[in-house]
Amino acid sequence: MSPAAIRRIVLVTDFGGGLYVGQMRACLGALLPELPLIDLVHDLPPFRPDLAAYLLPALVRDMPGNTLYLCVVDPGVGGDRALLAVESAGDWFIGPDNGLLAPLIHQSGGVVSVWRIGWRPERMSPSFHGRDWFVPAAVRLCLGQDLRVSGLETSGMAGTDWPPERYAILYVDRFGNLISGLNARGRDRRHRLQVGERAVRNACTFCQVAPGESFWYENAFGLVEIAVNRGRADEMLGLAAGDLIGPFIALPDAV
Repeated sequence: MSPAAIRRIVLVTDFGGGLYVGQMRACLGALLPELPLIDLVHDLPPFRPDLAAYLLPALVRDMPGNTLYLCVVDPGVGGDRALLAVESAGDWFIGPDNGLLAPLIHQSGGVVSVWRIGWRPERMSPSFHGRDWFVPAAVRLCLGQDLRVSGLETSGMAGTDWPPERYAILYVDRFGNLISGLNARGRDRRHRLQVGERAVRNACTFCQVAPGESFWYENAFGLVEIAVNRGRADEMLGLAAGDLIGPFIALPDAV
């Protein structure tokens, strides 16, 4: 385990605003003042690593390389779940072994290395491992210090038996758009997506449909997203993070 030069640290959490993110940032800033620290997302659906897991590979797809992603969606904090370090194409991910990092394996085609982190600090709150364990582990990784790691076969990670896609809403953005766990590449754009009782057609972008009309499209992260032109898809369609969608159905475009 010999990390290449890590050029930035990116935070990915379900903490929302407030003191938890601030505490992590303060500790990282004090211990690694020379590294840029970037807030990627802090409003992931709370307690849902099974949703965040499918969003994470899409979020990092077009990001700069040599990045360490510090990922905390950890409802099992204080339990016996392990802390993992995953390397993929020069990027690093630190997060709990609860399925959060598993879809990275699918997206990378299995070309990753996984370690279980055995090192723990002497003092650690049982309820705030993000600050007290994940942050110092990230610092030690950046500095090339011992983390007492042991190699782990990817098949031994929690969540590696999950399907490569998820027919569900992963995230609702501030506009009410619904990001799904479905890859957009290879979809037949003539097919409609069943969303509740509606069969939603495809469009490339918002201006191709009338105001108030719902549609699905390939978003900037390569996922299927459901939106309403100049409206809120979550309110119009009555959907929230975790709700199921699909399947895709072949219907004439006039229907």
